[in-house]
Amino acid sequence: MKIKKLNNLFELFQEQSAKNLKNDFLHSVNSDKSIDTLTWLEVNKKIKNFSKYLRKNKVKQGDRVMLVSEGRPEWMISDLAILANGAITVPNYTTYTEKDFEFILQDCEPIGLIVSNDKLLKIILNASRKINYKFSFIISFDEIQNIQNFEKIECNSTDEDACIVTRKDPACIIYTSGTQGHPKGVVLSHGGILANCEDAKNLVKELKVKNPRFITWLPLSHSYEHTVQFVQISLGAKVFYSPIIEKLLENIKIIKPHVMTAVPRFYNNLYNKMLVSVKKSSKFKKTLFYKTLELGEKNFLGKELNYKEKIINKLLDLLVRKKVVNNFGGNLKAFVSGGGPLDKNVGLFLNALGLKTLQGYGLTETSPVVSCNPVKNIKIETVGKIFPSNDVKISEDGEILVKGENVMLGYWKNAEATEKVLINDWLYTGDIGEIDQDGYLKITDRKKDIIVTIGGDNVSPSKIENMLCLHDEIEQAYVHGDNEKYLSCLIVTKKNIELDNQKIKKLIDQTNNDLTIVEKIKKYQVIKEDFTIENELLTPTMKIRRHKIKIKYKNIIEKFYRN
Repeated sequence: MKIKKLNNLFELFQEQSAKNLKNDFLHSVNSDKSIDTLTWLEVNKKIKNFSKYLRKNKVKQGDRVMLVSEGRPEWMISDLAILANGAITVPNYTTYTEKDFEFILQDCEPIGLIVSNDKLLKIILNASRKINYKFSFIISFDEIQNIQNFEKIECNSTDEDACIVTRKDPACIIYTSGTQGHPKGVVLSHGGILANCEDAKNLVKELKVKNPRFITWLPLSHSYEHTVQFVQISLGAKVFYSPIIEKLLENIKIIKPHVMTAVPRFYNNLYNKMLVSVKKSSKFKKTLFYKTLELGEKNFLGKELNYKEKIINKLLDLLVRKKVVNNFGGNLKAFVSGGGPLDKNVGLFLNALGLKTLQGYGLTETSPVVSCNPVKNIKIETVGKIFPSNDVKISEDGEILVKGENVMLGYWKNAEATEKVLINDWLYTGDIGEIDQDGYLKITDRKKDIIVTIGGDNVSPSKIENMLCLHDEIEQAYVHGDNEKYLSCLIVTKKNIELDNQKIKKLIDQTNNDLTIVEKIKKYQVIKEDFTIENELLTPTMKIRRHKIKIKYKNIIEKFYRN
């Protein structure tokens, strides 16, 4: 299959479906560990049925349809049915607040809503009532009284009119945090996602696994996992949904995946859990484990092993590394890390234990992958080789610029923001980097004012700081959390107001009530010194100097993240 010749993402599914009709495709892991399965043929029928239903409800080319759900087979089916009509999917996080939904409803004006459960529906309907917004139709995956259920849709319409959808047409609008508070709707094209699929498919093909098994657990509203589902289609993969995080490691053993995509938080937690487990083990097991790490790291970094070390390392493959891989089902060929920077020590640790871990780089605005480490030649300090579908260059001030079909069409209804980052078809990423002699990209710094948490979530610190400063008692605030598992905050109170810790906590809680889970402040401390131009903690234009504050209050900030 030549992805370059396809016109749109629905064609990608049609081609693969025709080849794999009787094969298993989408799977759900139940609480009793049983697995529900849909074949490609069954999925195809469901898409056609739902696609007809959407047309019957006047969904036409270019219309937006809001999709709010955890990962499950109905998600992909709905997405493909929307795309089959030339409409635009608007995925939303299940953790959004009413205020988030209010903004998105007003911004993209979706014709209809597809939602998984009653709890989410109530939040969205509350938001819609506040702005007097009405959907033409609402579909639910779970049974909800007075709402059309997805499984009970039967559309007998003979209408088979197909839209002419090109690679340049929009496929989805994925909202990402903006520095001024409101999220920006990133418009990605069919061609942009297809280009990403082509490069990713070639990367996974190096694993030499036919019909690889994937576990899907990240939110499908995240551009990373959203594109991964189309990569899975392009590979004719078996897809297993595991949306409950608490059961992830348990489900991995049941599913036995060949490939797993995750954000750095997962790998950091895995690293910590494995080290804790080793510390509790016997002296003999500790010796084996640490020897495995020592020789594994040496071998991975290309350092020569002597004859004795080679024999010991082979034995450790059987005694330790095989058992480690078996803990992940026994089939695992590669972890893929994206959505944020992976700690070099964590990547080295996992690769030394035989868990190939490939770090990549991308942005929502690039559909999203720009580069990724190849399986056979991993450079742990880099984010891998640049994908052939895009061009990358480094500007005079070191900023990474990206050009290609995978670059977004623009920000939805926001020409001003688009023009700031898209100049002469080059996307200004806001990241600082360099390209080595082998064509590997390395990120050295961040230029833009956006926090990327260890979970890969983009958070606008200025939005939260502005909200905190709306309280009369708070003069200034600095929010921290880049590459951390949660957000923390330094607060400067107004000098004429006396506040105890209980009152400060109340102000933080009030602010947190209007924030999503990833935006909430978990730890904080009041500091006595103002941020001023004189102490270099403010710029002449009265913007806080984040790097200066981070250095000055390093000890306090580090305490926020100590166990």
